[in-house]
Order: sequence, then structure tokens, then C-alpha cells
Amino acid sequence: MQSSGASSASLLRGLSGLSLYIHLPWCIRKCPYCDFNSHEIKGEVPQEVYLDALTRDLQASLPQVWGRTVQTVFIGGGTPNIFGPQAIDMLLKTVRALLPLSADCEITMEANPGAGRFSQEATDWQGYRQAGVTRLSLGVQSFDAASLKAIGRVHDANDSLEATQAAAKVFDRLNVDLMYGLPGQSLEMAMHDLETALSFGLGHLSLYQLTLEPNTLFASRPPALPVEEVLEVMHDQLLSRLAVSELNRYEVSAFAREDQACLHNTNYWRFGDYLGIGAGAHSKLSLPDLGVIRQTCTRHPGDYLKAVQGADGSHRRQEPVPRDRLGFEFMLNAMRLVHGVEADLFERATGLSPQHIAPALSKAQARGLLDCRQGRWLPTRLGLDFLNDLQILFLP
Repeated sequence: MQSSGASSASLLRGLSGLSLYIHLPWCIRKCPYCDFNSHEIKGEVPQEVYLDALTRDLQASLPQVWGRTVQTVFIGGGTPNIFGPQAIDMLLKTVRALLPLSADCEITMEANPGAGRFSQEATDWQGYRQAGVTRLSLGVQSFDAASLKAIGRVHDANDSLEATQAAAKVFDRLNVDLMYGLPGQSLEMAMHDLETALSFGLGHLSLYQLTLEPNTLFASRPPALPVEEVLEVMHDQLLSRLAVSELNRYEVSAFAREDQACLHNTNYWRFGDYLGIGAGAHSKLSLPDLGVIRQTCTRHPGDYLKAVQGADGSHRRQEPVPRDRLGFEFMLNAMRLVHGVEADLFERATGLSPQHIAPALSKAQARGLLDCRQGRWLPTRLGLDFLNDLQILFLP
């Protein structure tokens, strides 16, 4: 595998804080649109065994992150609140024992309203807060019964409303995930979902259009989705409503009040370093002699548990990012940010001169997809609307 060839000294000078991602891969039922590494519960979830495996995984990775302070932790899934507050408390205590966390470390946990059907503990929001979770991200997707049924969610409209209302009383940093362009959804239904979400006084909203991803049930059995013209109107009307709300768009799909942007995801988009532990977890690290590397853990939970027990590192595959792909990978993330990034971040994050991608920058500007001004690179409104067209210009 070709080394990145980037300047290690330049990379190490540019290192900022570190993020930690923890993957809890089980869910009650696999959604037909989901292409994440999630696995339906079959029997009991081996919580203790899995927590022990996460500890071993983290311990084995420590030499690669010595001396670095963790600024953010993100517990994702799957459905992490299948694990009760006591399990999350044990997990976070282990993390604190092994890694230095900043005093104001953002600790996010994903949760789904439907997990309450699995266990009462799954909606003990106060318990998760006391365990150390500082930010909750609820996978509501819709507040409409028909829409939720159409996309195969295990929760209903009442679950969406009750979970959001209860969580908002406990967490002052709360995100709700909403989807639009759902089977049978009209513009009025999509706008009603948004108005319902905004009525809770959220600090953060993530808004996604339903897309049919490969290797999903919807890809093989596609539902009837709104036609393109309706989707465009939905997109424009939803953004117009958000533009006059108290939530500011800071990323292509993310909206937040001042000081409520997700710091963990922002680190991804700024091409920061993160360590991932758990089945299927990904890492991106900047290392002496190796430059920028990516790692991927074994995807299937059963295989992951066996490999971690072997303690030979076989659960984690590592590859350097080739030098000719660094520019693309940086811009793939950075151009998701509405206000872009400072131009000198490119050299600090990749170890390469901006001249490395100068031709692509010029082409993006000429097409009206990118602005380069006052030391920043930022996507135009056209660039955000046609993000794939902007990003692909930076492919080697």
C-alpha cells in the first residue's frame, strides 16, 4: 500500500484534540433503508461480554493516541439505548480510566424512541445523563404514524412525541433526526414534521432526504417515493422554514442554535482525528512515519468478539491514505460545512501544500460551486445543492 507521503512533522504540528467513537451494533429491527452496521437482536444482547471487548479494543489502541486529550465521545449504533444507563455508566468509566477527557468533553449518545419496547431502562433519560452523557441524539425520523410505518420503524407517532418531550426536559443539548421524501409523504406532511420538531425548542436538528442505498431492503424492493419535482419543493420549503427559525444551518444536513453545533461531527468534517472502537467502527489518525491512516474494525459483532478475544489485533485493519487521495478526502468532508474551512487547515490536516489541489479549486470556483475569499474555502449555495458535483472535482 502506498504511503500518504505527507510531511509527518507538518501533520504532528497540526494535531488538535482527539474524538472517540464507540459502536454498539444491535437494534430491535433492521430498518429497510439502513445501510449502517446494525444487527437485529436475536436472543439476548451480550452486554457484559461486549463491554469487555470494547475495553480490550481501546487498550490495544492506546499506543497510537498517547498524550492526546479526548474532546468528544460519540456512542452510536445500532440502537445504543438498548444498553441501559448502568451499562453506559460502566462504559464511560472505563473510557475515563484509560484516556484523558477534556473538562468540557462533549459526550453524545444516539437513541431511538422504539427501544422503550425492548426495556423500560431504554428511555431512562435521567439515568443516561447521570452516567455522563451530555448530548442526546434521537432517531425520531417522523412524527407521523403512516410515515413511520412506511419506513419500517419500530416506534409510532406517540413514541416520537413522548420520547422527544421527555428527553428535552433532561438534556439541554438535544438533537432530533428527521427524514423527508418518505413513501407517501406530501409537502404538508413534511412541513408538519418539521413544525412539530421545532415546537420542542430543540438546540439541534438533523434533516435528511431518504435515499435508497445499495445492499438494503429498499434497494431491492424500492417503495414509491415522491417524484423529483415534489422533492425539490420539499427541500426548498423546509430550508426556507428553517432559515427563519432559531436554528442556523452550519452543515449540509445540520442546523443548530448558537453553541449547539455537534462538536464530534464537526471534527469529522474538519478532517480531525478520531479513534473508533466496536464492531465495524472506523478510525482516522495521523501518525509519525505513517502519515494519515484509516482503520476499520471487523463488522459482524460475533466475529468482532472472537477476534478481540484473540488479542492479536486481527479485528482491526489499517491502511495509509495515499498521497493522491488526501486532497479528495479532506474536501469530501470540509465542503459539507456551510461556512467552509480556513485554507491553512488543509496543510495542517494533511501535511500537503494547498497547491496540491489548486487546479481543482480553480475549476470549482469557475463553476460557481466554491468561494475562496478571506483565507477560507467555502461552498456556495449552488455547491451545497450539488455537493457531489463539488466533491468529485477533487478526486485524483
